[in-house]
Amino acid sequence: MAVEKIGFVGTGAISEAMVRGLLREPSAVQEVHVSPRNSEIAGRLAAEFSAIQIAPDNQAVVDRSEVAVLAIRPQIAEDVIRQLRFRAGQPVISVVAATQRDSLLEWIDADVHLVQAIPLPFVADRQGVTAIFPPDPAVAALFNVLGSAVECESRKEYDLLGAASALMSTYFGVMDMAATWLEANGLDAKKAGSFLAPLFESLAQRANVSGVHDFTELSSEFATKGGLNEQVLVDFENAGARTGLHRALDRVFARIEGRDS
Repeated sequence: MAVEKIGFVGTGAISEAMVRGLLREPSAVQEVHVSPRNSEIAGRLAAEFSAIQIAPDNQAVVDRSEVAVLAIRPQIAEDVIRQLRFRAGQPVISVVAATQRDSLLEWIDADVHLVQAIPLPFVADRQGVTAIFPPDPAVAALFNVLGSAVECESRKEYDLLGAASALMSTYFGVMDMAATWLEANGLDAKKAGSFLAPLFESLAQRANVSGVHDFTELSSEFATKGGLNEQVLVDFENAGARTGLHRALDRVFARIEGRDS
């Protein structure tokens, strides 16, 4: 997506990650306008990047940008967005979590080109994968600069990937459970971390090899029949891990879709 000027309404962690990714060399944009609400993050970015301009208010961000990114906490999104005036046809990217498209369009109240996206913190290093809806080649190209984009054909696909993105803390939680077990059994905490982090990183890299998407096959590859890996997997499943995980995903999916969880 050829963008010279992009603006961020809301200057939180995801905005900062996107800005850092966009302004890594080679820079993907010429100007980045950020709202002044989070003065600490806005000031830090302005001090590091000459392309950053801190706007006087959110309306100025929208007015000065070709593409406006809505990066507001869902609890205050309606109040903030309803106060803004958008140009007809203006590209708008919403990264507001767990908020339905119909609601966003109602709050925007203008004939904009709206695409929703779920960027993750790794976009700061141009390593993230971002789900977008609806499919949009230009927005996908922008997020491909920040890593890679998955274009969703339906709202359900988008919401399902939104639910899957809620697994990040659980991933590190599993590492923490293993680390605390190692420590409890006498291993130094630093050694536990030094072993587990590269182990999980290597496994993630193996799963990300082009064309490898069958996780059952990968699980079997790393689980010798009657071996230690198979034993842990069987014990984990027998303890209800799969059922518990699916139940948690069901609940977060219901929350994203606005249903009772």
